[in-house]
Amino acid sequence: MRGLAWTLAMLLSSTALAQAEQPPYQDADFVKIEKIDTHLHLHGTLPTFVARAAADNFRLLTINVNYGDFPPLSQQHRDALALRASYPDRVAFATTFDAAGSDRPGWAPGVERQLIEALDAGAVAVKVWKDIGMQQRDADGRAVMIDDPRFTPIFRMLEARGTVVLGHLGEPRNAWLPLAEMTVNGDREYFKEHPQYHMAMHGEWPSYEQQIAARDRMLDRHPTLRFVGVHLASLEWSVDRIAGFLNRYPNASVDLAARMSHLQVQASTDRERVRRFFIQFQDRILYATDIACQGPQEDSACAAQADQAWRDDWRFLSSADTLHSAEFAAPFQGLALPRDVIDKVYSGNARRLFPKAWP
Repeated sequence: MRGLAWTLAMLLSSTALAQAEQPPYQDADFVKIEKIDTHLHLHGTLPTFVARAAADNFRLLTINVNYGDFPPLSQQHRDALALRASYPDRVAFATTFDAAGSDRPGWAPGVERQLIEALDAGAVAVKVWKDIGMQQRDADGRAVMIDDPRFTPIFRMLEARGTVVLGHLGEPRNAWLPLAEMTVNGDREYFKEHPQYHMAMHGEWPSYEQQIAARDRMLDRHPTLRFVGVHLASLEWSVDRIAGFLNRYPNASVDLAARMSHLQVQASTDRERVRRFFIQFQDRILYATDIACQGPQEDSACAAQADQAWRDDWRFLSSADTLHSAEFAAPFQGLALPRDVIDKVYSGNARRLFPKAWP
């Protein structure tokens, strides 16, 4: 028996060593590995886009959001249901609600009913958006923040159901800086085109740290809420701040949507710090892009855009190549993450959080 036990121990040790020494994925592995983009905004019929996703071995989570650049929420809901019906193994969706009028009697019960109907119809998560904290005011003119008690019944209901809440609260820290001081070109372009969200110009709204603090107070109030801080929880500028958030809230995760360039900026000066972050929190990071497509007029262009973005991100996460980005000037090196970390970030974590999303 001792010999058998020793042999088994050696086999297990050899297996663990082989796994530890397993080389990173290569470019050719891109289409072989299941991947999930957990943050897209897909509107209308998009056959070319979905076909590109299938060819690249991607599954998709489209998220409804009350954003003026997108169709009305009722149309977004219809489109999400139609995409889900057409591609049940490829597309899942998240619902949302309109925070306007939250100080009116009966608002919260109405939102609860609407969300329950959407969840019963197949939604796998609920999105709360930056209009809470940056656009909505109550009857007295005060900014409505996410920790306001008026939202408590909604979060209690979602907490009780075990529903995942996707929180885009606040903005990247760049939003509170002048355009010339922003760290990536994408933010510079976005806030130039959307000055209503360029908070450096709007001192009448709460500060960056006040936005983050309100989000954290809400999570303190709902300790079992399953929460994804989308866009790296609006802490994109510092992997140490993101780590602090994840350590403080064990039921929280983060997604990478539209914030990969911020990690690349940090990798340009301290690659190992960024790499350690991914390895330490490998169970709580979701791959995402924030690509938005609106119907047939954008279908082919979005498919090409997504394919390029997906492949660029894969190269940064899986290879050790020296890379360059149009977002900033400095070169940076890919993270060459271990295969098991790649598998979790690209699909394992999403399948665990959304077990009914992609049958």
